[in-house]
Amino acid sequence: MSSDNLETRSLLDELRDFEKGGLFDLGHPLLNRIAASFVKAAGIGAIQAVSREGYFTAIEGSGLESPGGVTEVTIGGKRQRFPDLKGESNRKSLEALVKSTGKESLQWGLAAGIYSGLTYGLKEARGAHDWKNSAVAGAVTGMAMALTSDDPSHEQIVQCAITGAAISTAANLLTGIF
Repeated sequence: MSSDNLETRSLLDELRDFEKGGLFDLGHPLLNRIAASFVKAAGIGAIQAVSREGYFTAIEGSGLESPGGVTEVTIGGKRQRFPDLKGESNRKSLEALVKSTGKESLQWGLAAGIYSGLTYGLKEARGAHDWKNSAVAGAVTGMAMALTSDDPSHEQIVQCAITGAAISTAANLLTGIF
């Protein structure tokens, strides 16, 4: 591609090429898929974590708190309220927000990267993309997510694996219907 052509390309041309080429070129389609899935899902996780905290801040500021007086969220089977976000100073609150957002982003990215990589690898190994690949990838992803929670138990790991397999299989089977 000549430098003259690079100078005349529009933003739309760049965006079209971005969609075709993907987010990364790490030398292998499996690595590209894992990295792209991780980054996209991590971004979604960060937005979700920040918006959740914004919601809690708005609820507390308006006086519409829950009957118990503490706004809580259930994460990994435990009810939490990000207690450090009401720190002694704005700096401490910001640090706690960044820390919780980073953890949430990592969890979302981990789930997407593992699931995407496993479905791609199983498709390449077995030569077919079917519900079996989705079930295995969902189960392994569910186990990985359970292991990222605080103090995971054997029961929690098994439950998350079964849930991940069930959701993934259902999504695969319903793809052609809707």
